[in-house]
Amino acid sequence: MLRKFILVASVFATSLAYAMPSITFEEVDLPSLQTSAQSVVLFIDDAETLKGTAKQVDELTDGRLAQALTESEFSASLGATEVFFAMTPFSRITVIGTGTEPLNAPQLQDLGGYAAAALPTGAVGQPRLIADSLPTSVQLPQAYIAMGASLRDYHFDKYKKTESQTEPRRLVIHGAESESASALYNNDLRHVVEGVYLTRDMASEPGKSIYPQAFVEHVVDLFDDVRNVDIDVLDVRDMQKLNMGALLGVGKGSVHDSRLLVISYQGADKKQAPIALVGKGITFDTGGISLKSNNNMWQMKSDLAGAAAVAGTLLAIAKRGENVNVVGLMPLSENMPAQDAIRPGDVLTTMQGTTIEIISTDAEGRLILSDAVRYAQDKYAPRMLVNIATLTGSAARALSDEYAAVITRDWALSEKMMEIGNVSGEHVWPLPLHPNHFTQIKSDIADIKNSGAGNPGASIGAAVIGTFVDESLPWVHLDIAGVDWLSSSIPVAPAGSQGWGVRFMDQIVREYK
Repeated sequence: MLRKFILVASVFATSLAYAMPSITFEEVDLPSLQTSAQSVVLFIDDAETLKGTAKQVDELTDGRLAQALTESEFSASLGATEVFFAMTPFSRITVIGTGTEPLNAPQLQDLGGYAAAALPTGAVGQPRLIADSLPTSVQLPQAYIAMGASLRDYHFDKYKKTESQTEPRRLVIHGAESESASALYNNDLRHVVEGVYLTRDMASEPGKSIYPQAFVEHVVDLFDDVRNVDIDVLDVRDMQKLNMGALLGVGKGSVHDSRLLVISYQGADKKQAPIALVGKGITFDTGGISLKSNNNMWQMKSDLAGAAAVAGTLLAIAKRGENVNVVGLMPLSENMPAQDAIRPGDVLTTMQGTTIEIISTDAEGRLILSDAVRYAQDKYAPRMLVNIATLTGSAARALSDEYAAVITRDWALSEKMMEIGNVSGEHVWPLPLHPNHFTQIKSDIADIKNSGAGNPGASIGAAVIGTFVDESLPWVHLDIAGVDWLSSSIPVAPAGSQGWGVRFMDQIVREYK
């Protein structure tokens, strides 16, 4: 493993901030449930006709479960949840609806998330989730239920008093082929969850704790024992030699120097061109001289979410030993106002040689990405390039928090990304990239300008980055500004950073390996 950087004292522990839940898999064994389980979770598609273990549990309660479901008018629609107490021999029975339509993998993850959300927090006891008689053709569905439960069982409370911190849950999931389900979860899906946790941790940390070098140290340490990984870190001197004026320019106002973190994973033949993942890593974004208002500026600690998602994706695919070559590039800067900060009207020269007039210093993500995507192409000659960024409020206004924006030069590729969104559970919707968008960013005094080109902000941001991506290269631009941070929980994520992008990019790698 190559490490080209100077180690300084870490500002926080080099591990995930919140431990993952303990999940074990067992075959369905009713006598065991009757004697050992005080809390069970049942998934049902019809409250009037209970099936499988749910029917047997009802018999053990002398029909009181069925009666309670009738009296509560339980609908059994997907995610509908009811909790019943003191139904001997069980202290707690949680019933979650599955609906009647066949469930896909993301919906199974949602079921696990609904279960985790319905169960008390803390490590007391081991609730039993009964995953039989599910309406699905997905193989080993309990592994995906475990994944969803793990995704939801996340808490970033490391800065709270010890007594206020939440212990991870301990769950037992019952279903057929428990050994195979355990292998799928522990050798594959669990690593994806770990990548999501990494992303959430980094986006949740205060800006005082996470700056470019701190980001580097934390991420690098998580790859310590991971095979087939090389890590390189470009510092200011390295970037100056490469004429990365845009990436360096954004960080000029900060006391923390910019970095470019590169993680290369080689799981396939050396001759195979890699997939390149490039993520925006603004460790805190004040807007620079074009200062943001105070309203919700605290949330700009998560402006590194794209870079964090790239790190999380690399961690997932490398830990499971995927048969593919992938390189992840994370340009890292802190955007601060200071005497040395770039100003509106300044001109920066990029690694490509293209000059950029700065209209707004708050349009900084596209600047650091411009040098990073150029470096990715020149250094690694990828067969596909995906960049991900919390880039524009325009994308959030257009698509809210239901979809990330996807922008490509190829409509067929956009449609493929929509399919990947459906499979991964992280959905995208295309926005246009018209030739006129490139015309709009032409500058009077430089080659292009970084902003101020009219209303289609998400497309303009993509056009700036696209200026530095070869037209012959399959390229996917993901603007995650609307989906990165949740004001309220969803089935597979609590409020806060949802770590968007790890599941999506992980699925890209699976599809294109």
